[in-house]
Amino acid sequence: QVQQVESGGGSVQGGGSLRLSCAASRYSITYKPMGWFRQAQGREREGVASIGSFGTTIYSDSVKGRFTISKDNAKNTLYLQMNNVKPEDTAMYYCAASAASTAYSVGLRTSDFALWGQGTQVTVSL
Repeated sequence: QVQQVESGGGSVQGGGSLRLSCAASRYSITYKPMGWFRQAQGREREGVASIGSFGTTIYSDSVKGRFTISKDNAKNTLYLQMNNVKPEDTAMYYCAASAASTAYSVGLRTSDFALWGQGTQVTVSL
């Protein structure tokens, strides 16, 4: 059964913005460490951003200063605000929940995450 569903992807011009959402079901994200990953065609999945149980965030160098991870516990939803997007941001974006129940912070290794959504495609044109 699907436990989280991503939405908000689409096509955007370089310099534009998108907000991705990840609605979780069957578990609470309130203290769950969560993350966003992406996978471009022909490349390995890479970590983009993570948020720990109490709001500590980690970003990859490639998106630092442009992307913001956040969550709305009342809506049980994780977000990724993407600003000033670039063509190299083109990828399938995945929401993931950590294998741990709680953690002050969580890194961007795929092995630290246990639950994955089906992804939402982001395409950035020049």
